[in-house]
Amino acid sequence: MNMEINFWKPTNSLGVIKATIHQSGKLGFSQPAIDKLNLTQNTYLMIGTNKENRKDNNIYLAISKESNELAIKVNKAGNYYYLNTKDFFNEIGVDYKSKSVIYDIIDISSSNEKMYKLVPREKDRKKK
Repeated sequence: MNMEINFWKPTNSLGVIKATIHQSGKLGFSQPAIDKLNLTQNTYLMIGTNKENRKDNNIYLAISKESNELAIKVNKAGNYYYLNTKDFFNEIGVDYKSKSVIYDIIDISSSNEKMYKLVPREKDRKKK
């Protein structure tokens, strides 16, 4: 039996590339996500949902070079970057108050556009 195996090359993972919704509704990025998306205080992100498939509960991010009516400016607090997304999550019905919602960030960029798919994982928030 002659079979050719394409072995996977392990990547040097710098940690989990993720974004987390805080109880305030802000979307905060992990350090590996900040590095991957090259976030700075001059970055603008456009955030949205799949118009064609209402069952798709992923959210999508595109990087915009400058401000426009669809772009949200990335904010910085200390070494921490976040988006003011409370209204967005309220509008699409994400329950970030009682659930801890973490999005794994997957690069789906095409040759001419930087795009990311954010895949949700939910856990019940720990009662304090």
